[in-house]
Amino acid sequence: MSMRFTAKAVRRTTALTAVVGLALGVAGCGGGGGDDKPPASASASKGDGSAPSAQEGQSGEPLAELKGPSGLLLQITSALRDSGGFVTVTADLKNDSAKLLTIPAQLSGNETEIIRNGRSFGGATLVDSKGKKRYYVLRDTDGRPLTTTGVSSVKSGDSVPVFMQFPAPPAGTSEVSFQMPMFAPADIAISG
Repeated sequence: MSMRFTAKAVRRTTALTAVVGLALGVAGCGGGGGDDKPPASASASKGDGSAPSAQEGQSGEPLAELKGPSGLLLQITSALRDSGGFVTVTADLKNDSAKLLTIPAQLSGNETEIIRNGRSFGGATLVDSKGKKRYYVLRDTDGRPLTTTGVSSVKSGDSVPVFMQFPAPPAGTSEVSFQMPMFAPADIAISG
């Protein structure tokens, strides 16, 4: 009898562990856990870095290159729509100057809640001119922006990979304007 009870208890414990693991996985989908990586469903495939993604095309060229202050360049590498209703924009922030550059605080935006959470790319927006809507960077339940955070400077010649996650425009919208404070805007195509 104790053997059946133990086997039954093990099955229940295993089932409970699976349910808790699933619940934690679903709760973590918002990306607000403090790590600076995009959610797995929205990230580009990881490889050796030499093969271009489908959106980059065969030439490996970025979707857009935005010029910013003091030699900062933002090279947008992808804008992927996922089934969860999000668009994740990935890019490389490059220092094209001959000196160490401090990242301007304006890139975080001017919303009090975002500024309170430290440096980020929370000032970025997507503009759907046809639908006449502006999409702001998403926030988690604690008000932290779903972007790369904590980047304070970039060394001369270096690049830092960054991401920003937005609500997805309607399915029929495939082109938007990406805007970042202090950078020139650029039209980008959404894939996925």
